[in-house]
Amino acid sequence: MDEPMADSFVEHRNLLFTVAYELLSSAADAEDVVQETWLRWAAVDPNTVREPRAYLVRIVTRQALNRMRSLERRRESYVGPWLPEPLLTTADVADDVELADSVSTAMLMVLETLNATERAVFVLREVFGFEYAEIAAAVDKSEAAVRQIASRAGKHVQARRPRAVPPADTERVLTRFMEASAGGDLQQLMDVLAPDVVLLSDGGGLKRAALRPIFGRDKALRWLHGVLGRDPGVVTLDIVRVNGQMAIRYFLDGVLDVVATVRVDGGLVSEIYLVRNPNKLGRADGDGVRLSR
Repeated sequence: MDEPMADSFVEHRNLLFTVAYELLSSAADAEDVVQETWLRWAAVDPNTVREPRAYLVRIVTRQALNRMRSLERRRESYVGPWLPEPLLTTADVADDVELADSVSTAMLMVLETLNATERAVFVLREVFGFEYAEIAAAVDKSEAAVRQIASRAGKHVQARRPRAVPPADTERVLTRFMEASAGGDLQQLMDVLAPDVVLLSDGGGLKRAALRPIFGRDKALRWLHGVLGRDPGVVTLDIVRVNGQMAIRYFLDGVLDVVATVRVDGGLVSEIYLVRNPNKLGRADGDGVRLSR
């Protein structure tokens, strides 16, 4: 590979990872897809590349679509609810409000309700701003078909996407949630949860977690107290930025045990996402991931 081609890949690597993660909700799979993209990029004739960014995104999208089909089969046998892999993100991600919103756990859960092609079209158009012709080349569809898919996917997401909440409001609610959890104050915890709150916990069959969503404040409180409230050992909590949003990390004897992200509506927690699967916690502890558009 000549030096300009290698430089182009390095320049756009964060973008490629971000695209792959938004399509797959898995950092491990996104890294694999980026590596596959590098191998295919290395075999490209430089004379055929007019716009490296678009060309690279076309490759990474196609590789991600192939990976998504195999992931669907893996998830059919997954134990309990499946949640996106949490990413500890760098502070600058929050400065790009649209990017931070697009990688939030709540938004990724909405994207999970789209089929693979709809998700790719929506993400490339609405998050990364690619032209319809560029998206058509990436998903191997006609431009007319891509326009129809984009319209359908956009309506689907708009009906389900989380309401925009100022970061300060989310942090305030999350701080109350953490303080109540750490102190075992059930009344304070009840005051911060919406009556119809939904709790999803992902243990992947490796850690104790609810096998189905838990609906309602009383049931959610009982589960939180009965499972997390009775862990033996020294418990510490902190607030960090995960997937561009404020989140709680729960350490047990110094080892990361849970990452909790929430959806806030009307000043109350309406959805709680708890990731306990140890195979998903590696990117929530250590250095933050730099995402890019």
